[in-house]
Amino acid sequence: MTSAYQKWTADITYIWTCEGWVYLVVMLDLFSRRVIGWNLEVRMTANLATTALQRAIVLRQPPPGCVHHANRGSQYCSEAYRKLLSAHGFIVSMTRKGNCWDNGKPL
Repeated sequence: MTSAYQKWTADITYIWTCEGWVYLVVMLDLFSRRVIGWNLEVRMTANLATTALQRAIVLRQPPPGCVHHANRGSQYCSEAYRKLLSAHGFIVSMTRKGNCWDNGKPL
């Protein structure tokens, strides 16, 4: 049976404001369906996603072997993001290239 902190997912969305676009990364625990990390910035960089992941790690302190699923966006494939995942023992799962309906496979 799946329990909390075993499977996380992340995604980025765009939000229009009076001052222009902002970008929001949300990290979810799939068991509880709760937001466990987020970050909002005016630029869609690797730091946008890395900060959200750092916040989730501090808040939830996941055990090694936690599955992290995301698409193959440059933010999630960045060296800084992948190093952070590796340092905390995550199993990385990503969608196949060009397939937004894919559930992903651990890498």
